[in-house]
Amino acid sequence: MDNGIKTVGTDALSIGVAGEEYEVHTLLLGADIAVVEGLVLSAVKAGQYLFVCLPLKVATGDGGPARVVLIEQ
Repeated sequence: MDNGIKTVGTDALSIGVAGEEYEVHTLLLGADIAVVEGLVLSAVKAGQYLFVCLPLKVATGDGGPARVVLIEQ
């Protein structure tokens, strides 16, 4: 968070730790860091990418599905 990170992505279904009720989510979202979970990263080669995340707006939701695209730089 001290390095100016704007987004954290993971291929896990949740960035949280089992047994800790939303502690990681609260910490990151409280610092205006977006969380993107459930990414499929198995075919992504190491390298520099432009990360584009296009979330669907859910009227009363606190999250929602998103289309995520990596553009190789």
